[in-house]
Amino acid sequence: MKLSDLRPAKGATSAKKRVGRGQGSGLGQTSGRGHKGLRARSGGGTPPGYEGGQMPMQRRLPKRGFTNIFRKEYAIIHVKDLNRFDAGSVVDLAALLAAGLVKKVRDGVKLLGDGEVDRPLTVKVDRASKTAREKVSAAGGTMEVASPC
Repeated sequence: MKLSDLRPAKGATSAKKRVGRGQGSGLGQTSGRGHKGLRARSGGGTPPGYEGGQMPMQRRLPKRGFTNIFRKEYAIIHVKDLNRFDAGSVVDLAALLAAGLVKKVRDGVKLLGDGEVDRPLTVKVDRASKTAREKVSAAGGTMEVASPC
């Protein structure tokens, strides 16, 4: 058997429908689209979400909530992530970017208290939770926070 011998199973494929090739073809004149109407037109058809003239779902459902356009988005790191730094080192934005802990600088860096830190570090962040500050100081480190939570 060669690749050139391969054929689809009998009945698996059908010939392309050749429309608009005269009355005798059975698909001449209107090409199987019928007369007038949305589906007879070029580019015709119902748009996504169209429900036959009934009020669409996205317009029936109530709109709720509020998006604050002035909100601040902080890059989040956890206390357990600080264990990759050497004891006594300064952990600031540049160090976090170099370590790959912060991918995108938004409105600053926020330190949260998930996990434990086992070495003294000098941490410089924009915000820190109360438990994060306690855990860093319990490990013998110091915190420099622009604004506590």
